Formats: sequence, C-alpha cells, structure tokens
Amino acid sequence: MFAEKTAFIPVSPDEAFALITEPDRLRRWQTVSARVDLRAGGEYRWTIVPGHVAAGTFTEVEPGRRIVFGWGWEGSQDLPPNASTITITVEPADGGTLVRLVHDGLTNEQTASHLEGWNHFFERLEKAATTGDAGPDEWAAAPEDLNQITCADATLAVCQQVLREITDADLTRQTPCIDFNVGQLADHLIDSLIRLGRAVGIEVTPPTSGTVESRVAFAAQQTLEAWQKRGLEGTVKLGEYEMPAALAASILSVEFLIHGWDLAISTGQQVTVSDEVTTYVLQLAEQIISPQTRESGSFAAAVEMSPDAHILERLIAFSGRVAI
Repeated sequence: MFAEKTAFIPVSPDEAFALITEPDRLRRWQTVSARVDLRAGGEYRWTIVPGHVAAGTFTEVEPGRRIVFGWGWEGSQDLPPNASTITITVEPADGGTLVRLVHDGLTNEQTASHLEGWNHFFERLEKAATTGDAGPDEWAAAPEDLNQITCADATLAVCQQVLREITDADLTRQTPCIDFNVGQLADHLIDSLIRLGRAVGIEVTPPTSGTVESRVAFAAQQTLEAWQKRGLEGTVKLGEYEMPAALAASILSVEFLIHGWDLAISTGQQVTVSDEVTTYVLQLAEQIISPQTRESGSFAAAVEMSPDAHILERLIAFSGRVAI
C-alpha cells in the first residue's frame, strides 16, 4: 500500500526543493529539529513532533527535481527507520510548483495514519510557501508523554518561533535578564546547549553563521539528539557537579521557555505555549531553582504573583522576572 499527496505552492522549483530538504526551511512547517546529509547514502533525522523522530537514508537526490529516501520511526518495531520509501518530485507549473509525495511500503493501517500526517503537513507546507512560516504546530504543542526530553522538544519549538522573528536590529535590545541584551542572551543559550551536550558526552559543533534562530537550532539539534540517545537514567556531570540525568535534562526546558519569554518581551512578541507544557516546566523549575541558585545570582528572588494568575505568568514570576 502507499499514501500519495500533491500540493501546488506558489514558489519556484528550487525554492520548493529547499523547503523539503533544508533544515532551516523544514523547521518552518514540518519539524521541530532536523539533521540532513543530502546525498545518496546520506542520513537524515527529523523530530517531527516531540517524542516522534523520523529517520532514514537518502537513496536518490536530484537537486531541484527529486528525492527518494527511506522512512521510519526511531524506537518503532512496526515501522523502523528505512522500512518504507518516500519519493518526492518537484515539477514546475504555471505560477509555481507541484510537489508530489508517494509513500510506499506501508500496511493499510500505516497508510491511513501516514496519510493523515501528510495531509496535515502539506497544509503547513502550502502556508509556509505562501507566508514564509506555517506558525506554531498544534500537533507539537502538548506531547502525549511529557518527560524531560519530550518537553525539551516542545519548548524548543516555542523558543524557535520567537527566535525566527528576531532581526539584526533587535540584537542590542535589553532583555529582562539584566546582564544580557538579545544577542548576548542567544549566545548564552547556545553556551548552555554546549555545556548540556558535554554532560552526555558530545562536543557540540558551535554555529559560526546564520540567523539567531538557525544558530540556536543548530546547537539544539545536536544536544537534544544526544540526550534522546542517552536517556534519563543515572547521573551526569554538568561542569564540576554530578547530578541526576533527569534533573540536568530539565534545564533544557526551563532555558528554552523562560529565555524564549525573555526574547519575546524584548522584541514585542507573544509566546505561544500550551498550559500543559508550561505547568510541567514550572514543576521542573521548582526542582532546579533553589535558594542556593538564587543566592549565586543565577536567578533573582521570586516575584509575588496571585495563585489565580495564568500559569505562564506564574512560571515567569517564579524565575524572578518582570516585563521590561
């Protein structure tokens, strides 16, 4: 059995090809994070929504025209990586491009579920091609199985949505973190990702160019992939300190969501995040932000807030922040 989907998008074939193959473009409609080695024999790994990672190998690549790659899900026995095959063709059409996907090698049940997915994401592809960005994906907003790693994916998606709107003109704006302007806070976030990568045994390749969003995303993809492979058991060494791995992983979500809010406030944006994820991050923050961390200057004293305040306001107040 196979699933098939076609979309007309009002861009050139080269732009359409970029939308379906380049990580910076994929994050605008299909993935939370993406690693792509675009060549025959190269591998890809896409976090589609938190907790669901598609992976496989490219078998054919014709730039601007066609790609063929294996498809499956990490951790799946029914459809593991490379267990099925996707062919995407890009053809010029009057006023734009036709993008046609054929997903082969599926059971009847898999065909139905994947067609639902491709319908959802092709709608987002059409929107991204028209407006430049499909916006927050409701499928990524509230993971079914919230844990420190799936929450990190969800909050990364929230943070990236804010980062995507930041321009060079914003970099010197002050943030609610009194020690950082926008550009410095983005660098701080990348530094945190590098440290959290070392905690699980990898040296994150630091980004050297690109937009603020692409630089943070490049570091985040490496760190989150390493954490997903390692898991939450046992302990890790973060700097000089050994701590439970689950506690160290919690820092990811706290950093993504709170600093995402910092950057949104600094640049006149709104944070779009589900109450489920925010509630979970507040629970993580309550474990991480101790009197000792406040005394060290890592966090200011908690701001008084009504128990009836919105959950995001309560999280921000607990972290010691006020809007600037």
